[in-house]
Amino acid sequence: MITKLADSKGRVALGPQFANKTVIIQHIDETEVRVIAAAVIPEREVWLHKNTQAMASVQKGLSQARAGKLSKRPPDLSADVALVAELDD
Repeated sequence: MITKLADSKGRVALGPQFANKTVIIQHIDETEVRVIAAAVIPEREVWLHKNTQAMASVQKGLSQARAGKLSKRPPDLSADVALVAELDD
């Protein structure tokens, strides 16, 4: 445990291990706070982290791509355009 002095604005330097990191400050009580290193997920991606099946599919695809297991056939963009036109009706 180390002792540090808060400045006149209540700030305390956390040290280089927290430099440029996002942290959560948890107020335990009037005399105690906890600093927790955190990662932030963009709001539009939260669904993926909540959906285990979708996340597993993404992880599988990334693993296959790293292993060089890519599709031998490119996507059929003409069929996609036709499907979009059909769905727009």
